Parts: sequence; structure tokens; C-alpha cells
Amino acid sequence: MKICVIGAGAIGGLLGARLALAGEDVTLIDQGAHLEAIRKNGLTLIWHDGTEHVAKNIKATDSFDEAGKQELVILALKAHIIEKVAPQIPKLFDASTVLLPVQNGVPWWYFQRHGGQHDGRRLDTLDPNGTIAAHVDPKRIIGCVVYPAGEIVAPGVVKCSEGDRFPIGELDGQMTERAKRVSDTLVKAGLKSPILDNVRAEIWLKLWGNLSFNPISALAHATLVDICQFPPTRQLAADMMTEAQAIANKLGITFRLPLEKRIAGAEKVGKHKTSTLQDVEAGRPIEVEPLIGAVVELGRITETPTPHIDAVYALTSLLNKMIVDEHGSVQLRKAA
Repeated sequence: MKICVIGAGAIGGLLGARLALAGEDVTLIDQGAHLEAIRKNGLTLIWHDGTEHVAKNIKATDSFDEAGKQELVILALKAHIIEKVAPQIPKLFDASTVLLPVQNGVPWWYFQRHGGQHDGRRLDTLDPNGTIAAHVDPKRIIGCVVYPAGEIVAPGVVKCSEGDRFPIGELDGQMTERAKRVSDTLVKAGLKSPILDNVRAEIWLKLWGNLSFNPISALAHATLVDICQFPPTRQLAADMMTEAQAIANKLGITFRLPLEKRIAGAEKVGKHKTSTLQDVEAGRPIEVEPLIGAVVELGRITETPTPHIDAVYALTSLLNKMIVDEHGSVQLRKAA
């Protein structure tokens, strides 16, 4: 399959490398030192079992025009970057191209092909100017939930620390041949990709933890086990998750796990730094809107009070503003 991955970071790099190693025709779109390293040496993937795999048969460019038309486009940019590149994405489309967005949190397309009273509604926190919706036809989109965690450890080198699951699903819940083809392609690359009849329910299950643990970890500079074993933050996470569950229920979502089991699962991960904490330490803008802001917006849409989420949203938004304005990073280091 002819596949283009927009953004060869932790998740895009993982997918690009796996697909190229499985024999797919893969083009990566990226920039800077990471792009140059991939062009020179290929893309190295360090799997969570410690093995290293180098995808040499991979194209890399910073040009959408050069990448050309594709069968599958994997959009692996962080949510706050998508609006900037949205006008260029159609350069990769032909009549039947499928778009697979792989972002954390609530996706901009949440209400597209949703059905019900909110069908087609645009989320202002995720697509404030309607730019993404104007350039991406929702009929092209297959939803995806990302479970692996990883990071770029050096230019041209991506490390996957855990996970291999990428559940997918059509936005209207239909079982289609194109979804099966995408799933089969990911499975052939050594990944798990079941086809879901309600991909939004899976998004909420993952978001349930991300919207609480990620910002708390960034604000407290704490790992998952630290948060879960400190009673005040464990309770704060539970309060945020309870508010989110009320929103999801009003949108027709039922969680298949009880809240305490979800928290216990996070605790078992151990001394893991969330992606949001990694961004704060590296001085990168953090994913405030898809993880928290969009949940606040959904709370307003469904008339659901979210006092705990609101407070954490305010603090995390200010932290992000300071990082961006001051071009700074924040790390907790041992005192001399």
C-alpha cells in the first residue's frame, strides 16, 4: 500500500518504520534534524523488547507536493499543529484516499458522521476557525485510538516504550472493506488493530486517564505511580474522571471498565512519565485542548458541571502559555 505519514515523531515514526519494514511503500513528511537523519540513515525503531530495527526503504521529505498522491495518509501530528498544515493535506488525496488521524484526546472530527442531535458540530477548542473541516472531508476519515507510548531519543531514532495496539473504526460505526484493509495492513506490520463498531467509546476509555493523569503529572512532575499512590492526587484524578464519565454518558458512551480499575491500571504502569510531562521537561507546547479543553467544551455542550477539570485546565493552560512565551522548560532535579 502507498502510505504517507505526516509527522515522524514517537507514534508517526513507530508506524512509519513498522509499515516500511513490512514492505509497504512509505513516505514520511517531517522537518529539521530528524528529517535529515532519516534521509541519511533511514529510520531506526527501538522496540520495547530492546531490539533495534532500521527501515532503510523509506522516503522522507518536507514537501507535500513531493510526497504525491497516497492510498492511506496517517496524520500523526499533535492536535495543535494540524490547523497549520490542513490546507496542504489534500495534496496527498486522490478519489479514494483514506485519512487515519492518530492524536491523543478528543479528535476534531468527534461529531462528524456522529448521528444524533450534535451531528456535524464543530468543536471550537480543536478547530477554532473551521480550517481543518474545510480541507478534510469526514468521509475520508477512519478513527484510531493510539495505545503505544514512545519518544524520539535522537534524530532519526524512535523508541517505543510500551504498547502495540491501534484499534480503528469508521466514524459511523459501519464495517467496511477499507477499514478491513487498513486493519490488515497494520496487523501485517506486527501491530494489533481490531475494527471497532464504536471507536468513540474507545477514545473515551483512553481519554479517561489521559485527561486526568497527563495534566496532573505535568503540574506535579510526577509519574503515574506517584500520582496514584498519593491520596490527594489519586482523588483528584478520580474526581476529574467522574466528571468526564458524566459527559460521556450524556453523549451515549458507556465505559466497559469501572473507574477504580482504570486508576489501578495506571498505577501498574509504574514510574512512567506521561507524554505531557515529557513535553514540559523538553520545553515543547503541550496538548492542552484535546486532552482537557475539549472535555470542558463537551461539558458545556451537555450542560455538565466540570469544576475539577476546569481548575486543572486553567493551571495547565497557564503552564503551557509560560512554556511557549518564555521558550522555557521545567524539570524537577535533585538539589545539590
